[in-house]
Amino acid sequence: MTEQRKAPPQAWKPGQSGNPKGKPAGTRNKATTMLLTLMENGAKEITEAVIEAAKAGDLSAARLVLDRLCPPARERPISLELPETSTIAGISAAQQAIFKAVADGQLLLGEATTLSGLIEAQRKALETIELETRIAALEEKSK
Repeated sequence: MTEQRKAPPQAWKPGQSGNPKGKPAGTRNKATTMLLTLMENGAKEITEAVIEAAKAGDLSAARLVLDRLCPPARERPISLELPETSTIAGISAAQQAIFKAVADGQLLLGEATTLSGLIEAQRKALETIELETRIAALEEKSK
């Protein structure tokens, strides 16, 4: 038979925290603090070494330098004439316009995907309104 051991009287009770206030906000991990200190002390030398390596033809170093100098492009404003999307026919025409803009090179694929998602949300909203109207008509007819 196994015996149940009793917890010593000074042990934490269930649901009671050993540190009720928790870790203070903004406190950094010791390893992070140490790494930041090392990097701050040698930042100039590290930067110069990476730039020299990039100049010498190290593609990884060149990529690192270029990623910092030229961050990835964010979304750009686009101008595309779309038909009215308040009808199903208009939504279909808008999807066709987006497809044509991608084919012509006016839109990037990611931009077209985002626009198509917006048009699809509009289609679903129209579909929901149409279904609600049809259900209401059927309920009225069955009374």
